[in-house]
Amino acid sequence: MTLSTVVLIVTGLFWLMILYNVVLAVAGLVHRSRPVELHAPPSWPSVDVLIPAYNEGKVLFGTLDAMAQLDYPGTLNVYLLDDNSTDTTGAIADYFEGRLATIHHVHVPKGLPKGKARVLNYGFHNSTGDMVVVYDADNQPRPDAVTLLVEKTLESDRYAGAVGTVRTINMYSNALTRMIGLEFMMFQLLMQSGRWQLFKLGTYTGTDMLVRRSVLTSVGGWDEHALAEDTELSMRIASSGLQIPVVPSSITYEQEPETLKAWFRQRSRWLQGNLYTVSKTLHDPQLRGGANTFSILQMLSVYYVFILLLLVSDVWFVMGLLGRFTTPSSIPLLILWFETIWIYAAQISLATVSEHEASARNILFALLMYFTYSQLWIYLVLKSYILQVAGIFKKAEPIWDKTPRF
Repeated sequence: MTLSTVVLIVTGLFWLMILYNVVLAVAGLVHRSRPVELHAPPSWPSVDVLIPAYNEGKVLFGTLDAMAQLDYPGTLNVYLLDDNSTDTTGAIADYFEGRLATIHHVHVPKGLPKGKARVLNYGFHNSTGDMVVVYDADNQPRPDAVTLLVEKTLESDRYAGAVGTVRTINMYSNALTRMIGLEFMMFQLLMQSGRWQLFKLGTYTGTDMLVRRSVLTSVGGWDEHALAEDTELSMRIASSGLQIPVVPSSITYEQEPETLKAWFRQRSRWLQGNLYTVSKTLHDPQLRGGANTFSILQMLSVYYVFILLLLVSDVWFVMGLLGRFTTPSSIPLLILWFETIWIYAAQISLATVSEHEASARNILFALLMYFTYSQLWIYLVLKSYILQVAGIFKKAEPIWDKTPRF
């Protein structure tokens, strides 16, 4: 097989992925543009909000202040799960606990493995609400966020819970946070809203998410060895035949990394967690098949196949510029390459429209992201794969690398 043939095959795969994402984007836009229909239940179930926290003093006051403003018609309790913090986290939690009967400062005992999943399990087993909602310690949800998740969950017994939308509170701090914010918009439009609109598939995102207590009990809570505990939980729930609807109108704001070092650490943890989830799902007969097969294929395509195609695309572009590469195709390679960039940028721009963040500068950043932000994923995937393989050989517990706050 000649190099030209290989590249043409890769080109075909690349375009299939792009076409699929375009279809998802359009479907996502349809889903997100639908008006919110409120269906108040005869009685409101009790809700426990769990917030895992370790040294979150820089952001926790804003988080608990937002929790105090949640407008939920039923009984709601907020549990700040303090995982042995050494900064002002405990003092801030005590301050709110002393003034609001709905906020509780919970001291989580030391234990292994360290990380979010173990802390959530402790909070889950020490609370009693009918519904369990999770927020990260840097989140500031809108007052109606929990109510909207509960209403959607109660629409069907097939719904294990519901997941909302995450926006970047510091999106315009610098170029990196802007790109992260744009990435989140595209992910939520394509991977979340688009998949739900077309296939009725939703995935927990780790925050602004609700799970029925009965469902959590039946699946055994969170996997404490999973770094991507949200994705892993979604897989087990899907294997039980339940669904996770997406609720775009339930919105929370969270802080994103403001330096490349912090971003690399955060995304490496996420990718390792996804590798663990894929491996676990493939090795467990009870998790394989159905919706999980589709989800695994999508994760592999997004994090690995796309990265490979992106690398080939880069080599292809450079060789084309240097006049060192030709194919028997009548379509100029560089035209195909530039069309790929425009479609990539158009998807991000479409996402900004759906989130009411469209601007000339955001469109410009959408173009720049293909040359900068997207290229960094090549390094991230390679690094995460090496870390995951090294952990398997060493039989070491996964290390929870906390994202620093600013």
